[in-house]
Amino acid sequence: MQNTPVSSLVGEEYEVEVGPVAHGGHCIARTEAGRVLFVRHALPGERVVARVTEGEEASRFLRADAVTILDPSKDRVEAPCPFAGPGKCGGCDWQHAKPGAQRRLKGEVIAEQLLRLAGLTPEEAGWDGTVMPAEGDKLPQGEVPQWRTRVQYAIDADGHAGLRKHRSHEVEAIDHCMIAAPGVSELGIEKRTWENMASVEAIAASGSHDRQVVLTPKPGGRLPLVELDKPVSVLRVDEKDGGVHRVHGRAFVRERADDRTYRVGNGGFWQVHPKAAQTLMLAVMQGLTPRKGETALDLYCGVGLFAGAIADRVGDQGAVLGIESGKRAVEDARHNLAAFPRVRVEQGKVESVLPRTGITEVDLIVLDPPRAGAGKQTVHHLAGLGARRIAYVACDPAALARDLSYFADRGYKVRTLRAFDLFPMTHHVECVAILEPAEKGR
Repeated sequence: MQNTPVSSLVGEEYEVEVGPVAHGGHCIARTEAGRVLFVRHALPGERVVARVTEGEEASRFLRADAVTILDPSKDRVEAPCPFAGPGKCGGCDWQHAKPGAQRRLKGEVIAEQLLRLAGLTPEEAGWDGTVMPAEGDKLPQGEVPQWRTRVQYAIDADGHAGLRKHRSHEVEAIDHCMIAAPGVSELGIEKRTWENMASVEAIAASGSHDRQVVLTPKPGGRLPLVELDKPVSVLRVDEKDGGVHRVHGRAFVRERADDRTYRVGNGGFWQVHPKAAQTLMLAVMQGLTPRKGETALDLYCGVGLFAGAIADRVGDQGAVLGIESGKRAVEDARHNLAAFPRVRVEQGKVESVLPRTGITEVDLIVLDPPRAGAGKQTVHHLAGLGARRIAYVACDPAALARDLSYFADRGYKVRTLRAFDLFPMTHHVECVAILEPAEKGR
């Protein structure tokens, strides 16, 4: 029996009416035949010509770019960045939307995910439906917040720095990233060639003048002599074990939050927006309202941002346990929290370490899981510890909504939810949900 050849629809064009925004930086549309399109570079209510970028005859849906705008939305603007648009850089999703419209779209995505996956309306989640801009991000039209303190440049075959196209390994060579923080731009990464390099990550700490580049060589590639426009430390990623090693300069950068300095080593995780760490820390502390003498868990604790803030507030009679999987992050957390004798940080996956701690009850919990969320097993374990308040920090509204439904199954309800636009021009959004036992009234 012969196999029917797969019929690609890439390059086909459809004139469509654009429907609602969907999670992932695109909107939903349907062809006259009823086929679903996920359309980037479009806005709800527009009529556009959409060109297929991924999909076949048998596909459940097609991915497409809006290549011609026939009837534009009032929220549409000319993309400020010359590298934004169909077939170009995939880093920004909403350059073509007014800043206020971007936040409304993100709010619609959060609301849709909450309702679909957790069965919650905004009112039931204690959320007013708004996505708040970070301090200083409200700018005149045409100006873009320069917020990205960490930029991962891909290197093309000619050694030029650029950013990857959407859902592609292809590199869009650029001479400047508009959303890069000044401390990144001033390094001049895009001005030079990077022979034998696969990627170059630039880090500009917002809590100090520390600058760092992390080089990932191509297999067998030799490190170049790094001469940039500003003093910088250099690290490299080992092609054998994936570890990050110091070449010269400091192996860490210094960040600030809650009037405390945090060491972040070997290109480790810290919030990318310069206002994010402080914004999220305050939202978590305001939601948890730690009291003297309380005990707390900080899960997926990174270098100890929330653990330090809680420890400062529960005092010498309180105690905090942090759990983090990254070895270097744990070393940094222990260094950063050394002034708090009642703070302990354990290394390992939360789902493995938490059951081994023997902890059966705790007053407060904060968790900031990776994009996939904490998952049912971990949520059910946490719900059994009887915490009076839980703070859930989420970078993905779908994962948040799924985990909130698991918490609801085990007797926890959402007290409040706040959303912050800490990734302007992209579809990403940060949320902080505060939960409490359902038997407690609001």
